[in-house]
Amino acid sequence: MSDLTRALKDFTDLFDRMGTPYAVMGGIAVRVYGIPRPTYDVDFTAAIPRERLAEFYGEIRSLGYTLPQQYESGWVDEVAGMPLVKVRLYLEHRGVDVDVFLAESEFQKQLIARRQRHQLDGQPVYFVSPEDLVLLKLLAGRPRDISDVGDVIFTEGQLDEPYMLHWAEQLGIKEALERILAEHSRE
Repeated sequence: MSDLTRALKDFTDLFDRMGTPYAVMGGIAVRVYGIPRPTYDVDFTAAIPRERLAEFYGEIRSLGYTLPQQYESGWVDEVAGMPLVKVRLYLEHRGVDVDVFLAESEFQKQLIARRQRHQLDGQPVYFVSPEDLVLLKLLAGRPRDISDVGDVIFTEGQLDEPYMLHWAEQLGIKEALERILAEHSRE
């Protein structure tokens, strides 16, 4: 079992035990909807209420993961306007990072409602929809994320453009989405 597969299984099993809806996003979701590429972490969106974070932290520590001390005091990181908890599993000479975005915004709640179940390494796992993956990648905006967006659009073919345009406007990435959709309609 690879390090990423272990982290994926640990967290999906934990979310299931806690009754917490989740969806895998990031590079691992690109493997499902786009052209697989190397990735070195596991990214989730999970509907963990903040009042259950202490329980969540205890569970991840029992699995051998470490958590930065500042989270214990109630602090939560934020990336692209989304609350985030970062944990790490140390293995021999390296670590595996797991990022858990807390599904608190309306967009993230919709993302959880639209999640799709797929098999990954023989395990059923919930993933963000390809449309939501495109939006998340555009929010991140790094060159590899933009490349992933093109791969997902190319691989998936027809996507729900009205849905994506609605949320792209809400998230402030409408111009980026329109530009990439126009580029791919010419191909």
